[in-house]
Amino acid sequence: MTKKKDTKFDWIRPLARFSGVSFRDLAVSAGPLVLITAIVIVAAYWYVRPAPPGTITIISGPPGSVFQRTAEKYRKILARNRVNLTILPSEGSLENLKKLNDPAVRVDVGFVQGGVSAGVSVEKLVSLGSVFHEPLVIFYRSAVSLDRISGLDGKRIAIGREGSGTQVLALTLLKVNGIEPGGATKLLDLGGEDAAQALIKGKIDAAFLMGDSAAAPIMRKLMRAAGVRPLDIAQADAYTRRFPYLNKLVLPMGVFDFDRNLPSRDIHLIGPTVEIVARATLHPALSDLLIETAREVHGGATLLQRAGEFPAPLEHEFRISDDAKRFYTSGKSFFYRFLPFWMASLADRTLVFLVPILVLLIPGVKMAPKIYNWRIRSRIYRAYGKLIALERSMLSQPSTEERKEMLKLLDDIETEVNNLKMPLAFADQFYVLRDHIGFVRGRYSNDEAMKR
Repeated sequence: MTKKKDTKFDWIRPLARFSGVSFRDLAVSAGPLVLITAIVIVAAYWYVRPAPPGTITIISGPPGSVFQRTAEKYRKILARNRVNLTILPSEGSLENLKKLNDPAVRVDVGFVQGGVSAGVSVEKLVSLGSVFHEPLVIFYRSAVSLDRISGLDGKRIAIGREGSGTQVLALTLLKVNGIEPGGATKLLDLGGEDAAQALIKGKIDAAFLMGDSAAAPIMRKLMRAAGVRPLDIAQADAYTRRFPYLNKLVLPMGVFDFDRNLPSRDIHLIGPTVEIVARATLHPALSDLLIETAREVHGGATLLQRAGEFPAPLEHEFRISDDAKRFYTSGKSFFYRFLPFWMASLADRTLVFLVPILVLLIPGVKMAPKIYNWRIRSRIYRAYGKLIALERSMLSQPSTEERKEMLKLLDDIETEVNNLKMPLAFADQFYVLRDHIGFVRGRYSNDEAMKR
């Protein structure tokens, strides 16, 4: 006898596939966060400059010049911070500026005297600040005292070596006084000791001296020479107004010889400052290190400056770099204050990667489980939404055909639920949902029975 098939549980479908964790949902929940964090790290890597180079190149001046001697001091200090400084010699400020502006020349920074940038593009260059005064001292030989540069018209004048900042400034000042090359005034490419000796021997009538040409031994020699006088520039204030890169300076009475009182009165001078000029691509950490080095070298008092006066962010022909402004305003960044330079550089770059992780990844880790739970529950909520809508339709007295269609929809809902892939942690919610589906089915069956 064939056993009758029990149709009571014909509607049962295969149960959901349970797993410990839904890796697909986990990937969808945490994947975007990991991707965003990776993008931010890569963007930070590109926008934050790489580690500072271990070698930089400075263009200085002629061998034995103050620029060259200063660069040597810088080299010793930078070596303490494991940075090698390569020193390139040059003819002076004008050549330094041209080479800094030439991308074909491998140079990072250089000493540039103010007033030499005429005709040279400076858009890609920045200043790390002025480091010392470079006074212009004019000595002349005359029976009468002079106090204006125009009084040198028609004389034989040494204006410094070709390519030097001294010559550039001398030609500028002579021009505004109506004295130009090719006229009655004879302009000679002499500087330093050569110019001083020529003036003492009477071979020239005046000499423009700056920087190395105006070194203390040369100045003392000229102060003591018979018939040679320093020009006390009466129009010093006017020159500083006309040429903003110039400063008014005073050579104090008796500064060279108290006993003989040389000079016999205060001498008013004018002169630019010397700046550390760099290419705009200079690494911020090296910018800080160079300014700190300049502070150690130039921070003391001299005949023409007070202690702590230099380096200073005096903006003239070159804009002060943003990194230099930040240094002068707030000093070195945190790591560089307390760690050796190489270690601070490493810590600074490590921070680039840690910040996105701390700001994005750690808060995101807290959000990921919530997103994960929401994704799982949303499947259950969607099934409940369909089930509630179907139950309401059953209560609206549907026709026989409509009730058959509703039963099919109920089967579809149950099949969809039974095919869900669910983490074990949500098994209780799954079985509650199945009970509710069974409740609706039972209610449907009772309604059918009553109609019969």
